[in-house]
Amino acid sequence: MNQLPVRMARWSARHARTAIAGWFAFVVLCLGAGIAAGTDEATTEDYRVGEAGRAEAIAAEGGLERRPVEHVLIHSASGRLDAAAAAAAARDVAARMRALPGVAEVAEPVRSQGGEAVRVSVVLKGPELEGKKNVVPLLEQTAQAQAAHPGLIVEETGSPSVSKGVNEQRGADLALSERITLPVTLVTLLLVFGSVVTACVPLLLALSSIAAALGLSMLVSHLVPDAGVGTNMILLIGLAVGVDYTLFHLEREREERVRGGGRLAPEALVELAAATAGRAVVVSGLAVIVSTATLYLASDVIFSSLATGTILVVAVAVASSLTVLPALLVTIGRRAERRAERGAGRRASKDRFGRRGADGPGRVVGALLRPAQRHPALTLGLSVLLMLGLAAPALGLRLVDPGKDTFSRDIPAMRVHDRLTHAFPELLTRHEVVTRAAPDRAAEVRRALADLGRRAQADPLFAAGAEPVLRGSADGRTTVLELAVPFPASSAEAIASLDHLRRSHLPATVGSLAGAESAVSGDVARGRDYVAHERSTLPLVIGLLLLATFLMTLWAFRSPVLGLLGVVLNLLSAAASLGLLVAVFQGTWAEGLLAFDSLGAIASRVPLFLFVILFGLSMDYQVFVVSRIQEFVRAGMPAREAVLAGIGRSARVVTSAAVVMVTVFGAFVALHLTEMKQMGFCLAVAVLLDAVVVRLMVLPSALLLLRDTAWWPLKRPRPGPRPRLRLRLRLRRAIVG
Repeated sequence: MNQLPVRMARWSARHARTAIAGWFAFVVLCLGAGIAAGTDEATTEDYRVGEAGRAEAIAAEGGLERRPVEHVLIHSASGRLDAAAAAAAARDVAARMRALPGVAEVAEPVRSQGGEAVRVSVVLKGPELEGKKNVVPLLEQTAQAQAAHPGLIVEETGSPSVSKGVNEQRGADLALSERITLPVTLVTLLLVFGSVVTACVPLLLALSSIAAALGLSMLVSHLVPDAGVGTNMILLIGLAVGVDYTLFHLEREREERVRGGGRLAPEALVELAAATAGRAVVVSGLAVIVSTATLYLASDVIFSSLATGTILVVAVAVASSLTVLPALLVTIGRRAERRAERGAGRRASKDRFGRRGADGPGRVVGALLRPAQRHPALTLGLSVLLMLGLAAPALGLRLVDPGKDTFSRDIPAMRVHDRLTHAFPELLTRHEVVTRAAPDRAAEVRRALADLGRRAQADPLFAAGAEPVLRGSADGRTTVLELAVPFPASSAEAIASLDHLRRSHLPATVGSLAGAESAVSGDVARGRDYVAHERSTLPLVIGLLLLATFLMTLWAFRSPVLGLLGVVLNLLSAAASLGLLVAVFQGTWAEGLLAFDSLGAIASRVPLFLFVILFGLSMDYQVFVVSRIQEFVRAGMPAREAVLAGIGRSARVVTSAAVVMVTVFGAFVALHLTEMKQMGFCLAVAVLLDAVVVRLMVLPSALLLLRDTAWWPLKRPRPGPRPRLRLRLRLRRAIVG
């Protein structure tokens, strides 16, 4: 594996035009093939977990699965609602909807209890998740009905229109994040390299890697269905790692150029960089891929989609750094050399990051590194205490599955939803009791379910004024009872109503029938069962993640001590960032600052996502920093000097990479979806803590205290030129004239 990056760089450097053309042909091919194949989106069946999933499977077997439903709300802009005008508008809406080919059923108009509004419910054809694709004609007819009845307000909401609004908002948010991250990333790279051409290379490769990964993800979706979040992950991770991997390579090539004093040709420079940075990139990429692959163990379509997107974009980013990057560097090498020579004096004195000389740490980094250098034990103790203090709020972590009521009110359909549920509170939440029994027991099952409905109506947690809805399958085997709850799905009252239903009302009625199978689904049950499912898989995923991190570090550095140290450092970063996430988002004090409405809990997918992705990304810094230290250890340098030299020489690029990652992840805090805000905030904080506290304080302190023990059983080199030096000498003889 050590020679693979060198061989690939050598070929790419010698066939630059072919490598560049081949890469961009690969990107176009991936994107074109993906567009041609299309995306296979996850279906309702892919989301089923727990008792709720079992209930939905039984209902679907009897043809009683949930259907996409839209509600047209008719009310007055001011004053009392004109009943006659509202009835006329309702008839008009119903006639318009019945004429649409995508509509399965239009219910009779229903007047609210207070008489202030009328609703017309419309059931669409097709599965529940297909509604957002077919809702546009309904919205158009609602708009036309509004124009035909200007004295009233005619508006529409429902799961399909809300989902459509969420997708549109997510697209606008992603465009905003790109407008934020791309300029900041470009400025950061300009400060690092001082060259527009060189600074554009990481961005160009990152964007091309994203494009190729998007195409590949469409193809792979036919094996692993896309839950609609894969694209988000490709954009989020792709820009971060794509720039980072290129940055590692570019910085090492630049260092070799300065060290060579202009005597090495561009082909030699990229080959020397590949011998070191190339290996670090491969190891880092493999670490991210292996770590992310543990998400598949969660047996969840959303995590599988996240894992697929991340793995694809990381693999493509690694491939770009090994193939097309050397060719680009050779192509622009002569120009970069001339620019470097003109600015060498200024950079050697002091560059934009305050770094003195070609190999020393910058002023800020040197100040942060100084406590570990002078007082490693004290620095280690205080740094670990700081990280544990930041992690403390995580002990009060509460998880929730964000439902529809948590979506942004900037979505028009959500504002209509609020007005609809205010007029018709029985539409807030519904439980579905699904029962399957032999056809000859259908009457008995219906009587038991009717009894359950009466018990629920007598329970103050259920909607007393809403009649339970009983539906049966054509074959008489399956029966569904719908019960209304006048509380939001995420509220304590709605959760309590589910507990009453599952623990008391169901066992006392239809649950006591021998030979009948019953289960409860609905908005609350889906969320509660999903959170329970994630809790049950969390120990397995985290356990294998820790094992994978240890084994990857052991494989990369041949040191079990470094393997254990890597696991501990990653745990510190993840725990501290999770604690900060809980402190900020679980309360209400930061709502105005970060523009969110607190859920009183953390989105259930965030902690597992954080641990897996952070463990992978932390390996970027771990591999790059420790690889530099290991080079000096292998060269025979004492452990203390090797630690300080390795961290000093890698600090500049690690700091730059951290700035890019923090910017990319931090931009997601500006998004509307609370779950995405939490993910972006958590990753940005984690990367910042990892780059500053862990890599500049905890890691050097630990390595200085461990001394040679950290590198056991690494053997010191025998006398004679070390491999990297032999490579440099060979290249000088072969290339330099």
